[in-house]
Amino acid sequence: MFRYLLYRLLYGLMVLLGATVVVFFIFNVLPGDPVAMMAGQRTDVSTREAIAKELGLFEPLHKQLYLYMRDLSPVSVHEDSEQEFEKYDYKKMLKVGDNSYLVLKSPYMRRSFQSNKRVSEIIWENLEGTFWLAFVAMLFATFFGVLMGILASLKPNSPLDHFMVSLSVIGISAPSFVLGAIVAMVFGFYLSEYTGLNPTGQLWDVDLDGRKLVWKNIILPAFTLGLRPLAIIVQLTRSSMLDVLSQDYIRTARAKGLYYYQIILKHALKNAMNPVITAVSGWLASLMAGAFFVEKVFNWNGLGRVTIDAIYNLDFPIIMGVTIFVAFIFIVVNIFVDMLYALVDPRVRIK
Repeated sequence: MFRYLLYRLLYGLMVLLGATVVVFFIFNVLPGDPVAMMAGQRTDVSTREAIAKELGLFEPLHKQLYLYMRDLSPVSVHEDSEQEFEKYDYKKMLKVGDNSYLVLKSPYMRRSFQSNKRVSEIIWENLEGTFWLAFVAMLFATFFGVLMGILASLKPNSPLDHFMVSLSVIGISAPSFVLGAIVAMVFGFYLSEYTGLNPTGQLWDVDLDGRKLVWKNIILPAFTLGLRPLAIIVQLTRSSMLDVLSQDYIRTARAKGLYYYQIILKHALKNAMNPVITAVSGWLASLMAGAFFVEKVFNWNGLGRVTIDAIYNLDFPIIMGVTIFVAFIFIVVNIFVDMLYALVDPRVRIK
């Protein structure tokens, strides 16, 4: 178990390293002047040179990649100076030179070109909105997707089955930003008198008394974001349940006189959940990345809205930081799911 987990962690680290290299080279060939974005057009030459030196823009591209990877690494070698400490906020571990130390620090994702704010701070400030939006959307998609898939599998080729499959096809086919606009207009505008929902809004309402949680504002964006994974979970659950229900041990359970709900929930559903778990795990990470357009439609504060704004402004550090962070989320979720397989399905053993 420990050996397998170590292997998966090393594999995830290599994937993250590859994603970082690809993202770095992609955004370094795009047009734009980082110095002008950070300092403005009318700054003096010395200021522009200082910014370019801090970003390593005078160095060749492979050296810039090395500097960026060193900034991201939680363990790296730095000179012990007030300027370096203020920049990285490190903790010295081992002396490796006259004035150089092996240090422990949080990943430094550079600073925003527009606000000069740390990218890690921007991600942390906006992570809560995206996380809760993706989490609620995934709960909605998983609960109703599994339920609808079970109902469709119990009566295959019936009108109910065809209705469920048709709904899932519509959910897969419709783009999220189109669905978002329709949902916001219908339920948040035309029917707002009956639904009590707003077309736009935030998770927290800030007033003179402080922050107040407003759960109703998450309903429409979470519903929109969850429709596509719901459609896929319906079809996966249906096909997996149909396969399991045709197995010999299900017929044996029926012959023994077990209650119908015991056969479905205890024996069939548990053994049919592997593909569903794969879909849920993949979609939970995907929703954090795919919430970008939904957040923009519903004016929801989160990583998606920040990233879209950064794309408009060519704010590359934010785009790169969010991309690497989402890749890290994918890796962590996939490792967790590999561990979860053995708990759900006794046929799976990690060796």
